[in-house]
Amino acid sequence: MKTSLQTPGLCLYSFHQAWTSSRSVFTRVAALHFKPEDEYFAMNSDMDGDIENQVELEEKTRLINQVLELQNTLEDLSARVDAVKEENLKLKSENQVLGQYIENLMSASSVFQTTDSKSKRK
Repeated sequence: MKTSLQTPGLCLYSFHQAWTSSRSVFTRVAALHFKPEDEYFAMNSDMDGDIENQVELEEKTRLINQVLELQNTLEDLSARVDAVKEENLKLKSENQVLGQYIENLMSASSVFQTTDSKSKRK
């Protein structure tokens, strides 16, 4: 169960790696098509791209951390549900034993025996 819960985090990481790699290739190809007069534009777009990449990386990191935190919470809740199920089964079993014990006490006691009141009165 633990490995299946961690899969989304690994998928996000893999997606991030692939996305970063493809974006880097795109940036290199686009740089080949700039003319010398576009040099100023290229410098500004690189700085903007770096800032944008940093913001995107921080957002992805935040999302990955949030997913991991939610996975841990889910794991804790699953463990708690399992513990409550076990406790419930134990209590049901104890209730059955106590119920049988009470029935045995009642059947052995004359107070709880059914009597035929008509035959005693005559």
